[in-house]
Amino acid sequence: MSGNPTKKQPAAWLHAFFDLLFPRLCVVCGRLLSHAEKFICITCDINMPRTRHHLQKNNAMEKLIGEHVFIQRATAFFYYRKGSNYCNIIHELKYKGRKEIGMAMGRKLANEIQNSGFFDGIDAIVPIPLHRDKIRQRGYNQSEWIAKGIAEVTNIPVNSTVVARKAYGSQTGLSAPKRLENVKNTFDLYQPEQLSGKHILIVDDVLTTGATVAACISTLLPVCDVRISVIVLGISSI
Repeated sequence: MSGNPTKKQPAAWLHAFFDLLFPRLCVVCGRLLSHAEKFICITCDINMPRTRHHLQKNNAMEKLIGEHVFIQRATAFFYYRKGSNYCNIIHELKYKGRKEIGMAMGRKLANEIQNSGFFDGIDAIVPIPLHRDKIRQRGYNQSEWIAKGIAEVTNIPVNSTVVARKAYGSQTGLSAPKRLENVKNTFDLYQPEQLSGKHILIVDDVLTTGATVAACISTLLPVCDVRISVIVLGISSI
């Protein structure tokens, strides 16, 4: 018993040393994190604008996507409001090379909602793919890292090879109808037999108009007896 504190002490000093050299800051508010906090401080975690969509049948997200394609269910973790500091979570994940945030948030999301039954019956997780040029530029697919975090908690396998993305123009600044037109026929399906008769969970980082997700789902729907649900980290206020 007396030896345990001695063994832990060097590790504590090591953590303190690294925190001094490379301070870990909350991605939302920028406050210095404690050793127990990961990416987000407790205060920002508590105040995160959670949607609770997983507890609502026919929620706003399901209605939005359902205008374009049929889905089983859909949920988002938090509201992605312009000007909110919570947008920093997505910004750091997508544009600052911090792919580990995606995995951490995927785990957090899955841990919080898994008891609701949202993941019941899901056979595979399919992250929204990026075009190969975007992968080379960014170095990773942020949606795939979110999917990895969800898979770690739920033990549902991730399949990143059945859907590929063609080149397309930027969605930024486009109206909802133009976004839909912009992403039409931008996905290719490979080895559809892998998905036949299965319930697939589509994963993305942010949902605005639902155009990208709807286009991906449209590519999957011809698969025999496929069922599809959707989960995202952030959703624009709708």
